[in-house]
Amino acid sequence: MWLPVMEKIIEVEHLQKSYKKVQAVKDVSFFVEKGGLFAFLGPNGAGKSTTINTICTFLKPDAGKVWVNGHELGKEDERIRMDIGTVFQESLLDELLTVRENLELRGGLYGLKGAELKKAVERAVKWSETEEIIKRPYGKLSGGQKRRCDIGRALIHTPKILFLDEPTTGLDPQTRKSVWNTVKRLQKEEGMTVFLTTHYMEEAEDADYVVVIDDGKVAAKGTPFTLKESYTSDKMKVKCRDGKQAAHFFKENGIRYKEVADYIEVRGRTTKEFIPLLQKMQENILDYTVEKGSMDDVFLNITGKEIRE
Repeated sequence: MWLPVMEKIIEVEHLQKSYKKVQAVKDVSFFVEKGGLFAFLGPNGAGKSTTINTICTFLKPDAGKVWVNGHELGKEDERIRMDIGTVFQESLLDELLTVRENLELRGGLYGLKGAELKKAVERAVKWSETEEIIKRPYGKLSGGQKRRCDIGRALIHTPKILFLDEPTTGLDPQTRKSVWNTVKRLQKEEGMTVFLTTHYMEEAEDADYVVVIDDGKVAAKGTPFTLKESYTSDKMKVKCRDGKQAAHFFKENGIRYKEVADYIEVRGRTTKEFIPLLQKMQENILDYTVEKGSMDDVFLNITGKEIRE
């Protein structure tokens, strides 16, 4: 059977970084596949930001090696910076300048000028869907419009990898969806690798691969599907005509259950396990719902912490 060759665009091996006596990153190793959506998750203080800042050449590691698009950290940092675009929670754009002026200024920092700069601005505006606001001052834009402009800034030099540090924090659901439509289009249509950190676990659901970091180490890694298989269970809520009879049925069959308000909650490894139960007690069932394990459950079960701590 033919399998596609996996191409690694980021490789991190045994990364370590300390701040005086505090060891923020103890021993972190992982890789990111080219063209994928990679989610890097962890509670506050887990070492997530330190790891990202090191990969992006902002910090020097104490030990370990990092390669970005084949370039080694510490030896080819300028080449790495040309291959990455970063969107952080804090904007780097000037509030008084227009969107176009901000992008032109940013492009100039990468040595772009004349026709080349004009083309780069047009490309970044198209990719970030900011054509309609290009003449407006950045400071007068809404939160979602600013975020798309921030993405445009990160794309001005056509990077191979886009780092997004909690890109939708503080945005309303509709605006979050709009920003994500832009990001997903970049990934799918332009083949751009997206490296994401987020506090919204539903955003990590769409990732091709997830790494969870905690206490300076990799706590778990895998696809969203495999992580949910390993760290969560599915849940069925059953509303019955006779709650006592249902409880007796579960006890007799050795099934763990919990009585909550006017329904009974049962957990299972997969939703398929619930089918024979429903068939056996169908005469007693008034209503039921089945919920799949979520990435929120995965995160809590791995770290024991709320991601928004």
